[in-house]
Amino acid sequence: MTPADLLASIPAVARHHDQPFGNSSALPAYYCARMAAADGCSKMLAGDGGDELFGGNSRYATQRLFEFYQSLPAGLRARIEPLCSDDSVLRRIPGLKQATGYVRHSRIPMPDRLQSFNLIMQLDPAQVLTADFLAQVDLGEPSQHMQATWSECRAPSLINRMLAYDWRYTLADSDLPKVRGATEMAGLAVGYPLLSDRLTDFSMALPANWKLRRFKLRWFFKEALRGYLPDKIISKSKKGFGLPFGVWATHNPALKQLAEDSLHSLAKRGIVRADFIATLLGEHLPAHPGYYGEMVWILTMLEQWLQGRDAQKAVE
Repeated sequence: MTPADLLASIPAVARHHDQPFGNSSALPAYYCARMAAADGCSKMLAGDGGDELFGGNSRYATQRLFEFYQSLPAGLRARIEPLCSDDSVLRRIPGLKQATGYVRHSRIPMPDRLQSFNLIMQLDPAQVLTADFLAQVDLGEPSQHMQATWSECRAPSLINRMLAYDWRYTLADSDLPKVRGATEMAGLAVGYPLLSDRLTDFSMALPANWKLRRFKLRWFFKEALRGYLPDKIISKSKKGFGLPFGVWATHNPALKQLAEDSLHSLAKRGIVRADFIATLLGEHLPAHPGYYGEMVWILTMLEQWLQGRDAQKAVE
């Protein structure tokens, strides 16, 4: 994909969904489906579900690393934690700052720890969203919903609880709507062979340590296919459909203009603070395009979706 491809398809993809949808891989998925349709394909088979059934997401290994801290004796943790406070001198020493960060994140209970890297939470919602909007929403509701989902799964292993959690959020709320929307726009049918009832039931019967073997992701899945697939395929690194939107938006004038126009328009709706948008576009994005580009993308897609709704209401 190119920046020109994004410009040509962002409005249509944003407006196709029945709610704001910020998964940036929706655009590459749409182009993949469109190319398949151009080649005469009438149905695509998607590989979604493999990571969530057999333990393929890198965060599973990351969270296992954080859980090791909880296995330390309580007395030792009580001695370590005061050294990791905000005013600790250790946080100003390169190398040790990362160590204190590990301890601080390890102390956050699951599933809240999974959201601890959420940019809007790191920035403080009051600095991002308008006071009027904040007065109309319950900021704690998303966290309460996720905690309830986490509690519903009684699996004793961390990996199986994370998999069940991801069935609800990663699969149901993000990946499946993305693929369904992409194939619908391309006029294709889609199937999900890895999400068949038989395979799902089979994955649930596997021992937890066959899914995440120490820090090896999808251990059983890969070993089961060894000999059927070339080792090069089994051992290759995972590649997603993510977009370098922030980098493109800082170097491509037309894409930058679309993002700026979308965010400035959004600022007039009383949802996101105008001063935050000015800082985001003028300071954060140019300095750290890879990091803040995701926020710009999400807000751009929100505004494009809202514009689509406005146009639909005008016609009705």
